Amino acid sequence: MQTNPYQNSKFSSVEAIRLAQTTLLREHLLYAQQFSPAYQKLFSKMNCNFSQFELNDLQSLPFTEKKNIENDQRSFLAVSPEKVADIVLSSGTTGKAIQISYTNKDLERLAYNEEQSFAGCGIVPGDIALLTCTMDRCFIAGLAYFSGLRARGATVIRNGHGSIESHAEIIRNMKPTVIVGVPTFIKKLGLAMQKKGQNPANSGITKIICIGEPLRGKNFELLGVGRDLEKIWNAKVFSTYASSETATTFCECTEQRGGHLLPELAVIEIINEKGKVLSHGEIGEIVVTPLGVEGMPLVRCKTGDISFLEDSPCACGRFSPRLGPILGRNKQLIKVKGTSLYPQTIFSILDDIPDVSNYYIEVFREEELSERLLVHVALSGGMTREKVEEILVSKLRVKPEVIIEGDTAIKQKVFDPAHRKPVRFFDRRNEYVHA
Repeated sequence: MQTNPYQNSKFSSVEAIRLAQTTLLREHLLYAQQFSPAYQKLFSKMNCNFSQFELNDLQSLPFTEKKNIENDQRSFLAVSPEKVADIVLSSGTTGKAIQISYTNKDLERLAYNEEQSFAGCGIVPGDIALLTCTMDRCFIAGLAYFSGLRARGATVIRNGHGSIESHAEIIRNMKPTVIVGVPTFIKKLGLAMQKKGQNPANSGITKIICIGEPLRGKNFELLGVGRDLEKIWNAKVFSTYASSETATTFCECTEQRGGHLLPELAVIEIINEKGKVLSHGEIGEIVVTPLGVEGMPLVRCKTGDISFLEDSPCACGRFSPRLGPILGRNKQLIKVKGTSLYPQTIFSILDDIPDVSNYYIEVFREEELSERLLVHVALSGGMTREKVEEILVSKLRVKPEVIIEGDTAIKQKVFDPAHRKPVRFFDRRNEYVHA
């Protein structure tokens, strides 16, 4: 394996970061070229001298898409089978699950990644962290957070996908100071505790690490669910982003202005629809080249997620780039009457309507250049379908169809046990429907 000493370069200068990344990228490419059958085949067709490669030269290499890995997963394995310590399945958000193989060194890298991320958002030795995400079902996140918290010196309570009641009892009896989990679930937990007379705001929770769902808008403002969490729990909320394939996390620091890149662990690019690398601040698809990976090293891995890079120095003292909030997924782009939008835009609007208790959206192909958007909502209070529609039209500049359903029916749709995360977007564009 190429050497990666995990020298913490997050407080280094921009130039020092660039030099360190150049060295690590060269080692990464040479390693992939020598040991990964997929990249051996790919690079044999190219005349590349990786020992002299510069960061900007990365743009000359082709992308690795998830479908490439799906089609021939074994060819991306760069170690013998006996060196594989853990096998993970990606969540399969937009396709079938991908098998990712980690070696012991990869798991050490993962622990380091999460330790640094948790340190950045202020978790200290002595904190007690409640994990509400699973460590089973071939899921990497729970194992990553557990390893990082232990490396940080925190105590971990692994209640995983426990019931609302079991989490509430643990909070009452074990007094955790940190919760890690999906924001909508933690909100649901807090509201349930309130109904039972247990005030989350007085529970001792000071930090909530949010995974799996966007927490902020494009200007780093908290979305509705984030504001609700801070109010319910009287705690600070932090957003973190990662993917199983890239084995790299981008977590907010105490300044809460984007997820910090750990320069020794990845090179990140933002590209447009044509594959051109965009300047910092421009919105496009996230592409990650994870450094120092032994089991399945990847080069220019397209994530399908949409965001941007912020390169101004952070008030925390770091000069490393920061990843902005996730604004959507490229495969989920909706086109209605000439207007393009992502589901997350709709989610953010609905989250800001107090009397919308739950929701999901569906999109159908109506005609070649336009799609039909259905918004299913559960309402409380005096909110009406017409008012929800009026708010959506004023902010989206298009008129979706709003359908009122019961809260229980929507919960059954959104919180499907077959999925690890709440599912609020249903793509029916292979089905043709007419108004």
